[in-house]
Amino acid sequence: MQIKGRPEYKSKPSPLTCTPETTVLAAAKLMADKNYGSIVIVNNKNEVLGLMTERDIFRRVVAEELDPSITVVSAIMTSEIRTAKETDKLSDWLRIMSNERFRRLPVVDSDNRLVSVMSQGDFVSYTWPQLVAQTKEKISSNFQIFLIVSSILVYTLILLVIVPVFIR
Repeated sequence: MQIKGRPEYKSKPSPLTCTPETTVLAAAKLMADKNYGSIVIVNNKNEVLGLMTERDIFRRVVAEELDPSITVVSAIMTSEIRTAKETDKLSDWLRIMSNERFRRLPVVDSDNRLVSVMSQGDFVSYTWPQLVAQTKEKISSNFQIFLIVSSILVYTLILLVIVPVFIR
């Protein structure tokens, strides 16, 4: 399934964004007002430059005792982030996000402009029905094997134990 095929993708509100010159304090207030855990830093063309999360604020501002009212987001943002296209396979990104340990994935259009942000939680909701179906399938296929093996064992027992009794 493609990212754009998920109901979560279609119903997501616009991503929260700011420019690199925005102060951490101003960005944090925007995040708090909207109850977002991250903000995407974009240029004037809406191209993704970086991402700042609550964790970034904690580790790179609070723990370093920087002043959030003068520290700009470009100084603490994570700038090496992965972006996806809405036509990318959802399962590929779920694996990549899990393996590379990141939780938010900006989705861009063909001109690399920000369209949406998918979270690991959005992808997990995709996997539950799939996992349940796979589990049912494995149980069904294993059950059939169990029935076949059991039938062979019962038949063998009949041939070895019961048939000789009737022959005597």
